[in-house]
Amino acid sequence: MSWTLLIAVVLVLGLALATLLWRRAELARLEAGLAERREAVQLGTHKARLQHPVIDLSRCLGCSTCLDVCPEDDVLQMLHGQAAVVNGARCAGVGACARECPVGAISLTLADLDERRDIPVLDPALESPQRPGLFLAGEVTAHALIKTAVEHGTRVAAEVARRVRGSGSIARAPEPGHDEQLDLCIVGAGPAGLACALEASRHGLRFAFIDQEDDAGGTVARYPRRKLVLTQPVELPLHGKLGNGSYLKEELVDLWQGLVRQHELPLRGGRRLEGLELHERGGYRVRTQHETIAAANVCLALGRRGTPVKLGVPGEDLPKVAYALLDAQSYRDRQVLVVGGGDSAVEAALALAEQPGNDVTLSYRRETFTRIRSRNAARLQNAEAAGALRVVRCSEVTQITDREVRLAVEQGDARRELQVPNTEVFVMAGGVPPFALLERAGVSFDPADRDVVQPVGEQGTGLVRALSVAFALSLVALGWAVWHSDYYLLPAAERPAHFKHQLLRPGRALGLDLGLVAVGLVALNLAYLLRRALVRGFRFASLRTWMTGHVATGILALLCALLHAGMAPRDTVGGHAFWVLAALLLTGAVGRYVYSWVPRAANGRELELDELRGELGRVEEIFPAEHADFARDARREVLELMHARQWRGNLFGRVVAFFGVQWDLWRVQARITERARAEGVPDGELRSVLHLARRSHRAALLTAHVEDLRGLLAAWRYLHRWGAALLVLLIALHVLYALTYGEHVFQSRDPLL
Repeated sequence: MSWTLLIAVVLVLGLALATLLWRRAELARLEAGLAERREAVQLGTHKARLQHPVIDLSRCLGCSTCLDVCPEDDVLQMLHGQAAVVNGARCAGVGACARECPVGAISLTLADLDERRDIPVLDPALESPQRPGLFLAGEVTAHALIKTAVEHGTRVAAEVARRVRGSGSIARAPEPGHDEQLDLCIVGAGPAGLACALEASRHGLRFAFIDQEDDAGGTVARYPRRKLVLTQPVELPLHGKLGNGSYLKEELVDLWQGLVRQHELPLRGGRRLEGLELHERGGYRVRTQHETIAAANVCLALGRRGTPVKLGVPGEDLPKVAYALLDAQSYRDRQVLVVGGGDSAVEAALALAEQPGNDVTLSYRRETFTRIRSRNAARLQNAEAAGALRVVRCSEVTQITDREVRLAVEQGDARRELQVPNTEVFVMAGGVPPFALLERAGVSFDPADRDVVQPVGEQGTGLVRALSVAFALSLVALGWAVWHSDYYLLPAAERPAHFKHQLLRPGRALGLDLGLVAVGLVALNLAYLLRRALVRGFRFASLRTWMTGHVATGILALLCALLHAGMAPRDTVGGHAFWVLAALLLTGAVGRYVYSWVPRAANGRELELDELRGELGRVEEIFPAEHADFARDARREVLELMHARQWRGNLFGRVVAFFGVQWDLWRVQARITERARAEGVPDGELRSVLHLARRSHRAALLTAHVEDLRGLLAAWRYLHRWGAALLVLLIALHVLYALTYGEHVFQSRDPLL
């Protein structure tokens, strides 16, 4: 007995210590995540530039799958047990989070459509409502992915083919004295234009295919050497699904150019689009510097980069100034200046710094790089720390000469000039999008012309639908039990004499089949874990479909096991497996439909705290200059009080403070009041500060309480996981018992369960 007691004490204390340490680590991660979000708001990186995820907190169950599949490290974070967008500006728009969310809590949308004037107005067919027959595809529509561009181009060509077939002819015959009018003119030979041309060729359309470069590739062809540009499965018309899981820039461009030759696409290189006008006979005239093309429909797949931004400084026209870097290995033993703060500039600077003998300087006009991806930020930080390159922040180029570049560097309120010895300059400050050309062609960018887009709303947990399905399945099981109630209502000792015993008993016929079905359903249920872990062979279908199957198979397995047990589970291994299965269903329901309510409340409290911090930030603005020091110090004390109440206290201390013993709040109020009296701060201003202090203290306390409750409820996940492991063990023992002693049980006519 003493050994048992000692071991029990050690296990209980060890479990308590492990739980406490885990909880502290979780709170530290949460505090760091919230601090990162506040920093992102201050820097402006919380808002996405193009596509970004919107998270439905009524559905999110905190599984963190979205974080695991996101190609960027810090776009999403777990805050109060639910996913949240922290650095939206770094979102690449891949959409893996939305595809892999098991409960459909994430959707992708474009940011601020009701305000932005850099996104063209298009209908669902990618056609300009103001210019019928004028289509846009690819990056120019504000969708940056290669996969999306291919889908756009394919859709446009298919729509044009449908309209041409509806008109009764594939190509119009030219009228006397007029140029031939084609069905389609495709401008741009990037992924969208190439896909459009392939689909147009597949449909037999008469089309022109032009690009300002000599060959296919578009923006991708101007990427740096060996840049990884494609990591998603893509299917091209006339070619099928691309075989590799990822492609380097050179591999992808070679493939595209090979497809142009293989399918004899009529690509005309060196044709820069100069204008687009309506044709007097309908359709459009597409003007280049070499020719004018008449087409009934036009697909503009121009991209968004357009003409490179120039600095407008003396010396920018020198031969050593370039606006793109194709091959960093061509530059060695050089003094290089890279200008810009985006991914292209950072990647170019890093690539050049890796070459022997190069002295690389990166000039950026801001203090912080807010527009680059997390992996580039980490690489830049490491390279700068190692001395591989120099970063000059808050700087602008003022002059370029043959031997040096002059930078104006801001240091606080001062401004100094820095002279950098130089042999090569790469200006990567972005591009001027072709919006002016599009507007002249009739494409609208006015938000008032867009259809009203309903904001992405909460869908709810889906509990009603799940309960409806579960209720229907339960009714079927109940109907079966009522139909055979003459057997199921009998005591166990009387069942062997009943004529249905050979059919419904656990070890024979239909009763055994129900048990086998239950085991098979449990196996299917556990296969969800393999799909979520992206195990090879289990990557088909969406994770949301697998989650639906996970819930359905869990309910069906329980019902089948109950009928297999003859509606009377016994105190055996099989009976214990049944009750563990029931507990799994309960914990799964808590996690899927109940748990998200509490984290959602915690996030709501966090928003309240953010609002209070904003009000505290405005305290200094409303105080007169003679009381500025008092306002600043009072604001600091209240912020420290909020931090202490939310993060430094323990559960017992917060409970005590919540019910009235608020010594820390009284002390802060007393110090603020004493200083206000000493400095002659008006009573009205003092009352506003004290009111904010009380509100902030209470909000921080409530937020901490909700977070504690969330931490307790999070135990469902561990119960669910360990319960699943126990269930597998019990089922294995139950099957082993049945195979070993089944014949004896059959002869004795004693149920297995």
